[in-house]
Amino acid sequence: MPIAVDIDVMLARRKMSVGELADRVGITPANLAVLKNGRAKAVRFATLAALCEVLECQPGDLLRWEAADVEGAEAVDLAEG
Repeated sequence: MPIAVDIDVMLARRKMSVGELADRVGITPANLAVLKNGRAKAVRFATLAALCEVLECQPGDLLRWEAADVEGAEAVDLAEG
């Protein structure tokens, strides 16, 4: 998936456990684990806002876009041209 989740990074910076973050945000540790491990298909803005408030960060500190394998796509384009 091209969206990477960096909750682990922020947890380490804040010296906070997954359980503590889940309690403070108001979600289950299981749901936080799904989000943290990049298996979530969506995240509510209210949840994202709560994560940012508790971790004292911006949404961009938690989520980032990773480009797909562009080299493979370029090779196909060059072969077709």
